[in-house]
Amino acid sequence: MAAPAQLGLFGGGAAAFDQSFAELQRTSLSRGAWFDYAPGWLRGHEEVFDSLVESMRWHQERREMYDRTVDVPRLYALVPNDGEGHPVLEAIRLALSARYAEPLTRVSLGYYRDGRDSVAWHGDQVARRLATAIVATVSVGAPRRFLLRPMGGGKSLALSLGFGDLLVMGGTCQRTWQHSVPKTKRAAPRIAIMFRPAWPLEQDDVSGAVLMRRDGV
Repeated sequence: MAAPAQLGLFGGGAAAFDQSFAELQRTSLSRGAWFDYAPGWLRGHEEVFDSLVESMRWHQERREMYDRTVDVPRLYALVPNDGEGHPVLEAIRLALSARYAEPLTRVSLGYYRDGRDSVAWHGDQVARRLATAIVATVSVGAPRRFLLRPMGGGKSLALSLGFGDLLVMGGTCQRTWQHSVPKTKRAAPRIAIMFRPAWPLEQDDVSGAVLMRRDGV
C-alpha cells in the first residue's frame, strides 16, 4: 500500500470515470499514428490503486542480459488470471470498447514501484505487426514521465501519466512510433492498467503473460 503522505496526492472518493469522454483530446502523429489523452479521467483512483496493490498476485520476470540474469524493473499482473482487480475495471473496459468500436478483452497491469522501475523504448510485441491497433491505458498512482518518439529515433513527445489519466494509442502508433517510461531519481508508485484486443496473431494460451512481460506503458 502507498504511504499515507502519498495517498493525499492521488485523489480520494469512490472510483468513477467520465463516461462522456468530454476532456478527451486527440493528437495526430506522423505516418497514420495518433493518441487520445484525457487528464484525470478516472476519479477516486487512490481507491483503485490501493485495491490493486493489495489484491493482485504480482509477478516479476527475469531475463538474460549479456552474461547474467537480471530482474525486469517492473511488476506485472493479468486480470483475471492474477485476481479480479477493482470492480470499476470492467466498467472501464466496456466503455472503452464501445468508444473505440473494438472489444478490448485483454486487461493487464504494470506496477512501477519507484523511479528505478521502467520500460525501455518499444512498440507492443504483437500490435507492431498489425496495420493499426488500439491500446488504452489508465494510470493510477503518482505520475511518471511517458515518452513517445518515431520508430528508429527522433524528437520525443513527453506526457506525465498518473492520477487517473487516460491515454489511448491508435492508428499505426505501435508500428511506426515507440514509447517508454524512463528511470528517474525519485518517483512514488504508479500502476498502468492496460486494455487491448485479443489480436489474431497471438497464441491464446501464452500471449497474455508473455506480452505483459515485454510490453507496457
